[in-house]
Amino acid sequence: MDSRASTVAELVAARWGDHRPGLRCEELVLTHHEVGAGAAARAALLGDLLPPTAEPHLGVLLDNTPEFPLWLGAAALARTAVAGVNPTRRGAELARDILHTECRVLVTERAHLPLLTGLDLPGVRLLVTDDAEYAGLLAPYADARPDASRATPRDRLLLYFTSGSTGAPKAALCSQGRLAAAGHALAGQFSLGPDDVHYLCMPMFHGNAVIAGLAPALVTGAGVALRRRFSASRFLPDVRRFGATYFTYVGRAIQYVLATEPGPDDRDNPLRLGFGTEAGAVDAAAFELRFGVRLVEGYGSSEGGAAVQWSQGTPPGAVGRAAPGLVVLDPATGEECPPARFDAAGRLLNGDEAIGELVNQGPSPFEGYWRNAAAEAERRRGGWYWTGDLFYRDREGYLYFAGRTDDRLRVDGENLAAAMIENILARYVGAAAVAVYAVPDPVTGDQVMATIAGTFDPEGFAAFLRAQPDLGTKMAPRFVRVVERMPVTATNKIHRAALRREGVRCADPVWWRPPGESTYRRLTREDAEGPLAPTRGPSAGGVGGGAPTARGEAAQ
Repeated sequence: MDSRASTVAELVAARWGDHRPGLRCEELVLTHHEVGAGAAARAALLGDLLPPTAEPHLGVLLDNTPEFPLWLGAAALARTAVAGVNPTRRGAELARDILHTECRVLVTERAHLPLLTGLDLPGVRLLVTDDAEYAGLLAPYADARPDASRATPRDRLLLYFTSGSTGAPKAALCSQGRLAAAGHALAGQFSLGPDDVHYLCMPMFHGNAVIAGLAPALVTGAGVALRRRFSASRFLPDVRRFGATYFTYVGRAIQYVLATEPGPDDRDNPLRLGFGTEAGAVDAAAFELRFGVRLVEGYGSSEGGAAVQWSQGTPPGAVGRAAPGLVVLDPATGEECPPARFDAAGRLLNGDEAIGELVNQGPSPFEGYWRNAAAEAERRRGGWYWTGDLFYRDREGYLYFAGRTDDRLRVDGENLAAAMIENILARYVGAAAVAVYAVPDPVTGDQVMATIAGTFDPEGFAAFLRAQPDLGTKMAPRFVRVVERMPVTATNKIHRAALRREGVRCADPVWWRPPGESTYRRLTREDAEGPLAPTRGPSAGGVGGGAPTARGEAAQ
């Protein structure tokens, strides 16, 4: 383990001369030395392509191919930052992400070129990694060596998008020093070493794969194995093929793996640990029983301002014990919320007073947002870091995750902003008014629910959704409630709290789109009380209804 390196550039350069396998993807195997050489060549090319103006950035619109970590290493050596571009974004919103982060070079592949067709991206140089011109551009730099001498821990390295109450995604900042420190911390926490192989099956534009998967591998000199896109059916074959010992996950990935056909030799695999968020206690236990692999759940705000670590003795459903400085506050009063009370079945009895926002009153590694002073100030109110995530704590100080703030949704591990979806659904000809909000997923995270005031044609609505170029793959509502008039507060604002509280259990007709289907049908009582009923939910009402229950999923 490299205990001295304080920058990612140093970690990349430290592997020069290391001829052990360092990066695997499909049939390709690169040594650590070759990874360092590839990063150095791309850093040299980047130095010639980026204008010598203030803080130009590199955009990366790729699946998990070897080019992604090579360009991350290149950015560290070149002292520039990578904006991971989400390929589920569409149209003007995708263009906005690229232009907002001031990307002067955008690295992509032919598979993603259709996403860029028709977009106005002035001043952006496009590099397509699987065409002949790209290889020709890199050829003059083949003899470059990684030079980390100019890099500093303060150098910005990542701009990764996180949704919030302002509608458009915010680009959170992460420096070389913070990423290197995260790698050191995780390597120490999980006793990771140079003989481990880290399986990265989560998308690398997301912080989970880079911070929790790649960073500790850079620190220890472990090998990295990539899966272009997550595949539940290929999970176990990949693990065996690559000799993977450690992997990270987000959201429902664990559920998808568990849904594959069991085999008598499932426990015959090299894995020893999985680390991530939102698997839930039930699925984590089932995963360990089937595969013999322990899952460790954690919580970390996307921006890095607060984290909760699981430790031995953490109660079922809890994320971990609150570290010094972490408190649950009533956002309206700033006062600390009282401890949670549970009944014999584990149901939360005082959710109205116990659930509040998790706040870090101690030192915070939050480094801000790119060009968004208002959002930054909101996070740093009163000199504290406000996570925007809801928690409650028990009398022993253990924390339980309870959801996102009102207009954030987390679907399949991705944060979405309700305002953005509302703007799209407002185009539907039958809608006089639209409200979008989260209802609990029966396993983990959220599902998208919309209330439409006006007329609703299920077939026409499904066709409308398919025709919207900027509707991301996670944004389509799972449930649609149809009302004659939108409920409003005394100030004539849409009464989102009431809609969210009632969820699918309401007097109005609700249409839903079952998983794997593209059309909507009427929701029945059997649907709501059967497959849609969660085993544990964070709040009253919603899909499950009834009293809130303890919940142990965590947000990334």
